[in-house]
Amino acid sequence: MEPPSGLNFIVVDDATKENVVAAPTKENVAAPVRDASCDKPTAFTVYEGFVRHINSERSSPLAMNSQQQHGKNNKLHRLHCCIKNYDWGRLCRDSLVARLFAKNSGSQPNEEDKPYAEFWMGTHETGPSFLLDGSEGSVTLKSWLWENPDVLGHKVVEKWGGDLPFLFKVLSVAKALSIQAHPDKELARTLHKLQPHVYKDGNHKPEMALAVTEFEALCGFIPFEELKDIINVPEVAELVGTENVNSVLQITDQDAEKVKPVLQKVFTELMSASKEKVTGVVDKLRSRLHKESQVRQLTDKEQLALRLEKQYPADVGVISAFFLNHIKLAPGEALFLGANEPHAYICGECIECMATSDNVVRAGLTPKHRDVQTLCSMLTYKQGSPEILHGVPINPHVKRYLPPFEEFEIDSCILPQGETMAFQAVPGPSIFLVTDGEGMLSTDTQEGVVVTQGDVLFAAADTEISVTSASELHLFRAGVNSKIFLDA
Repeated sequence: MEPPSGLNFIVVDDATKENVVAAPTKENVAAPVRDASCDKPTAFTVYEGFVRHINSERSSPLAMNSQQQHGKNNKLHRLHCCIKNYDWGRLCRDSLVARLFAKNSGSQPNEEDKPYAEFWMGTHETGPSFLLDGSEGSVTLKSWLWENPDVLGHKVVEKWGGDLPFLFKVLSVAKALSIQAHPDKELARTLHKLQPHVYKDGNHKPEMALAVTEFEALCGFIPFEELKDIINVPEVAELVGTENVNSVLQITDQDAEKVKPVLQKVFTELMSASKEKVTGVVDKLRSRLHKESQVRQLTDKEQLALRLEKQYPADVGVISAFFLNHIKLAPGEALFLGANEPHAYICGECIECMATSDNVVRAGLTPKHRDVQTLCSMLTYKQGSPEILHGVPINPHVKRYLPPFEEFEIDSCILPQGETMAFQAVPGPSIFLVTDGEGMLSTDTQEGVVVTQGDVLFAAADTEISVTSASELHLFRAGVNSKIFLDA
């Protein structure tokens, strides 16, 4: 395997967790890097997201000036970020994630048929961001924050220690993600202790998705009146059984306290059905709907079931979709998901923010590990449509999306060409992402930090940032939820 020219790999020693910059050779592209001080290969993780051109567009005079300014007094720091090539991601040519990665890393993806699913910005160990120090080397953002906790702000350090409490992402979704939920803190700690190879950390994972394109998702259980309708869908009834169907139909408006236990019993029965039984029922559903589509307009949920069946044949998730709200977000709309709520993203592209965690409990629409018993026992079984956020205007160019979680918020900014505006100083850290356009960011210690599509910058607490656009500039900011600072 010939190494690419003009590139360096940033690698992490799996034993010491220290970072090393290694020029690619035939040996270390295809094999572990060998430690010269011993006769055994050293285990290294090579992060594809941190491959960068030494002679890239960042060598322009403005960009070089920005890099030379990097120092201990600077409050803005460029990040090189990580991608995930999950199966459900959009192929390179259609993926915002791929475009952002190409610009952020300075290297064009060369595998057109590879899915580009997620672009990660933060400190989680399964997808860390790297902070350039202006030399040939770099350090993880996480390790740099541990050494410089003051950049997080007093309140954040007091509450979460020397780490970012949020993880910032971009998602490019071509086909449905798994039917899943994220555990609360107590369950997360238990799962991590029992199965650390599956549940990678002990934190909860509330999250928010902000649509960049039209975006579809399944989220939360449908209202009870709709449940009474779908329980009579022949294939649903076959999987859950006559007794469970009757239990649902016999509940009256005066029996509200009975709904949750009945719904839990029905949903658990459905998700626990044998693979053989599910295969037969999904085949029946597909055949019936294809026939009926010749004589009537299928419902929205029936059309969705056929789409999901094409992506995940013979999967119980096709049937379980009938139990969940089908949400369609327009660009600029957002939804948030608390702990223990079932959901699945279906298609589209979004900005996502969450507590720093990668814990997912799955039970359908996935080839990955399924934990049906845990999922069905952890859900809240609350019913009703989720709240849709439209953002609160902060100024003529910025909207803020505030979920009911302490760890994060998102600002969305569209700045017309030639305009200047300021992000006011906040007592916590921020990460800025440019998704389109070109401009400059300035602070009281840095002037003219040039930014274009794919640039990601960490901003220290208590930093006012002036933004000037050279062309219409689209950028997003993730930060700690500003509500926690009101009583500080």
